[in-house]
Amino acid sequence: MIKKILLLGSGELGKEFVIAAKRLGQYVIAVDSYNNAPAQQVADEREVINMLSGDELDKIVAKHEPNIIVPEIEAIRTERFYDYEKQGYQVVPSARAANFTMNRKAIRDLAAKELGLKTAPYKYASTLDDFRSAVKEIGTPCVVKPLMSSSGKGQSVIKNEDDIDKAWEYASTGGRGDYNEVIIEGFINFFTEITLLTVTQKNGKTLFCPPIGHRQERGDYQESWQPCAISPEHLSEAQMMADKVTRALTGFGIWGVEFFLASDGVYFSELSPRPHDTGMVTLAGTQNFNEFELHLRAILGLDIPEITLERAGASAVVLAGDDNSNQPVYTGLEDAAKYPKSDIKIFGKPNTRRYRRMGVALANDSPDASTDELRKKAKEIAGKINVN
Repeated sequence: MIKKILLLGSGELGKEFVIAAKRLGQYVIAVDSYNNAPAQQVADEREVINMLSGDELDKIVAKHEPNIIVPEIEAIRTERFYDYEKQGYQVVPSARAANFTMNRKAIRDLAAKELGLKTAPYKYASTLDDFRSAVKEIGTPCVVKPLMSSSGKGQSVIKNEDDIDKAWEYASTGGRGDYNEVIIEGFINFFTEITLLTVTQKNGKTLFCPPIGHRQERGDYQESWQPCAISPEHLSEAQMMADKVTRALTGFGIWGVEFFLASDGVYFSELSPRPHDTGMVTLAGTQNFNEFELHLRAILGLDIPEITLERAGASAVVLAGDDNSNQPVYTGLEDAAKYPKSDIKIFGKPNTRRYRRMGVALANDSPDASTDELRKKAKEIAGKINVN
């Protein structure tokens, strides 16, 4: 059962995955585009390459001959994964899943056109003229995103005509990879956004974690809480959609499936074929297994008999200050540590920039505790920590 795992992307999510892997005795090579990335600090080996280079990816795979290839970010030459599968490597969740979900166009068309899931109205544009026409057709307000990006980069909301050119410039230059198109989505008047962590197993049934509510700013996760209040009808609808899309994409592992909850039902939003930012709340002990442990067990083929809610919890991100620094300094940890039923995770990123996520504050209580109070507590803890 000891596997050699090649982790492509070594951020904070990758770090927690490596910790879970080491606790089950696995061997991990952590890869990223820069040295001393968070996951590299706890892995067995590290590599620094340009993951958008197919040649560099091929060389790393040939060098290490891993049993399992685990992508953690979007900016990877994912089309190489099909060849790796043919060579006998296990790609997580699958080459098909990685290729579809790394590109918003592929996953949105699969969900809306092929599977018939309810989504916001959307259009694509690859030139400014097409973009202006698409915005006019969709109407304002609308949301604009690069086809490939993460952590909200390149994402903005167009509220009126004055925002159009700025949104185009931000989206067309803020994405990852070599995609020139952007997606324009109609604005859904939702009352909650949720992440439904979905676990597909090799030998067992698909499982769903208790729904996680989350809030974003600048298109990036700021806080999350579990469980999130949702009607049985809407939860069943979301689970049906999550099961349908993960089956279509194939493979084993954890998926972060995002939905909008609106007065007229549930809308599919996005999907990540790996642990999700908002799932960091599971580090507060909300479940019998956190999302990283679930991902590892699923890809190793270990049975997961059930997922149970053990506590209510909340998370709030710790952000860097306005100044860039190559030697981050953390202050306020002593004050943050005084809160009962709480925890702090510092990611260990080697440098800062404005709004960069540098850590997360966690709060928990009994399963029936008020998540509103826990959210307030987690944000208060995070506010005690300054990073410059």
